[in-house]
Amino acid sequence: MATALPFRSPNLGVDVDAYAAHVGWLAENGCRGVVPNGSLGEYQVLSAEERAAVVRTAVEAAPPGFSVIPGVSAYGADEARRWAEQAADAGCDAVMLLPPNAYRAEDASVLAHYREVAKAGLPIIAYDNPLDTRVGLTPAMLARLHDEGLVVAVKEFSGDVRRAYQIAELAPGLDVLAGADDVALELLVAGAVGWIGGYQNAFPSSCRRLYDAAVAGDLATAVPLYRTLHPLLRWDSRTEFVQAIKLSMDVVGRAGGPTREPRQPLSPESAATVREITERLFAAGHR
Repeated sequence: MATALPFRSPNLGVDVDAYAAHVGWLAENGCRGVVPNGSLGEYQVLSAEERAAVVRTAVEAAPPGFSVIPGVSAYGADEARRWAEQAADAGCDAVMLLPPNAYRAEDASVLAHYREVAKAGLPIIAYDNPLDTRVGLTPAMLARLHDEGLVVAVKEFSGDVRRAYQIAELAPGLDVLAGADDVALELLVAGAVGWIGGYQNAFPSSCRRLYDAAVAGDLATAVPLYRTLHPLLRWDSRTEFVQAIKLSMDVVGRAGGPTREPRQPLSPESAATVREITERLFAAGHR
């Protein structure tokens, strides 16, 4: 799962102690691994020192058998490769990598980007997020990356659940991971073998129950649970997803807190909606 990053008020420094405690709590509540320094972790606004410290903190806080797979995305392939090397030095299991997104990269640039980062030697999970990056990793491109041995899995965040079936046809050895909370059940039913979500930060146990039921084919359990959680899960695909997830964390007693600029607080209307749904789910026993 992708982790949110707590900041200390009022100077918004990274609270590594709170982050370490959060990683441990997630492990205790059913999560099998974390992805630090993803978009939810606000990696774009971290200094190099902070970004490295977050990875080290996650590794040190992880119990045995718990995976730490940092995001290593950067505008340039050289920088992304250096972050992958840092992850390897820290003892991480793999890394997650967006395509180049400083511009609308063509296929040759995408291939070159992944080839460079693969030199670090860690398995790479590709991250398909065309909504935010403007560069889509189509099933055909993912098949090329997989055929070259550059990626082992994809976090599928396009919102198009049909891609899971196309990927299975074109690259049957490539693992698909559900990447958007509001299409998680659809992707798991289509064969996704994992879920790198956001709302596990607030409700890890309920999300784990949903995952287990879905992969077991127990739709009698999964569908009603998904319907109950979905009013909150859909915020994971909105522009304000970081703020929404952190607010939900605050409501349930976790260290969510503020975001760094340029992200701004939720509007009063949005905050009221997220708070009401979170309180309702929490009161109903979801954790």
